[in-house]
Amino acid sequence: MAADGSTKAVVVALGANLGIAVTKFVAFVLTGSSSMLAEAIHSVADSGNQGLLLLGGKRAKRDATAAHPFGYGRERYIYAFLVAIVLFSVGGLFALYEAWHKISHPHPIDSWQWVPIVVLGVAIVLESIAMRTAVKESNAIRGKASWVDFVRRSKSPELPVILLEDAGALLGLVFALIGVSLTLITGNGVWDGLGTGAIGLLLVAIAVVLAVEMKSLLVGESATEEHVTKIERAISATEDIDTVIHMRTMHIGPEELLVAAKIAVDGQDDAQRVARAIDAAEARVRQEVPIATMIYLEPDLMRSARAADPSATSESPSDL
Repeated sequence: MAADGSTKAVVVALGANLGIAVTKFVAFVLTGSSSMLAEAIHSVADSGNQGLLLLGGKRAKRDATAAHPFGYGRERYIYAFLVAIVLFSVGGLFALYEAWHKISHPHPIDSWQWVPIVVLGVAIVLESIAMRTAVKESNAIRGKASWVDFVRRSKSPELPVILLEDAGALLGLVFALIGVSLTLITGNGVWDGLGTGAIGLLLVAIAVVLAVEMKSLLVGESATEEHVTKIERAISATEDIDTVIHMRTMHIGPEELLVAAKIAVDGQDDAQRVARAIDAAEARVRQEVPIATMIYLEPDLMRSARAADPSATSESPSDL
């Protein structure tokens, strides 16, 4: 369900940005406005980014191989990280360069003065539609988390990327509208350059945030606190398992969770009974947390485990 919602948001954003990019380029050709050029390049970069997200989602669905036994789920994180790089270089740095050029050599908008205002108005409407779709799909999985926490904690990269891109696009359009309007009112092209600079700084800031969050996912993040609690409870509630001595979890994809735990069993139990307990515990975990696709449980005795690993005396999980 989450993956379907992510794909829908990406496709809607891609369609909107392609249409917006064409109209912005036309407006730039007619008016020579640097804000319109920066916004056109921004839309092109966003369109390419959405293409990267769709490609990453498709490649992540490949089956596991001997060379990649845990599958390709992390490809979605890799392509999302590439999005941050594209947004920074193609979008942000180009806009800052164009702003410097425009401020250094300002010129007013002498022809087709109504075009950029109309184009920006249409673009704001289209971006609002794309943003509405992203918000709707995000709300379906966000729960009670704040928007900041959703972007920071989400294990699925597409929706946070689209949300930040769409929010940045709307703010960028507002900056462009202000810059172009002041240029038309005053006849001073510096305002157009300042609007372009604001767009560049905004894109660089969004790109940095995305890069930091995607880097964390690439390195490997643990399960959410809610999932950790459910996993521990499911294992501890299994017959013939005393408790969880310690546990490690890691997302190997947005919907794929690796669980490794050392569990305490009775030293008098035979191997067959322990094996049955482990199988039952794995079934319980998958029932409680369906994304726990890979589970490895190691039986041990509480006393020997603590002697071998003093840090394991706490039953609280530790992040990777």
